[in-house]
Amino acid sequence: MLLMLVIIFLLIIILFNLINFLKLNKKQKGLKAKNFTTFNKKNLNNWMNLTKKERYNLSKQDSFNYMDRRKLLLEEIRKEYKEISRENSKKNIKKK
Repeated sequence: MLLMLVIIFLLIIILFNLINFLKLNKKQKGLKAKNFTTFNKKNLNNWMNLTKKERYNLSKQDSFNYMDRRKLLLEEIRKEYKEISRENSKKNIKKK
């Protein structure tokens, strides 16, 4: 009877450890895929190890990010230009 309890207890411990091990592996695989979002000369090999579809999706995402930043910058420039031109026009009106 005591031997059966020890065996059951050991099986439960082994099963619990196996489940935890599998959970850790899943988390690590998910982190690997998201680890390299930006690439440079230092991690060029990581870029080359990606599949063609992954490289395409990353470059597409970079392109959209660049476009968004460019639009925001153009809006800021336009606002500043309008403010400067308004100030200049007010100064010209006062001079006359």
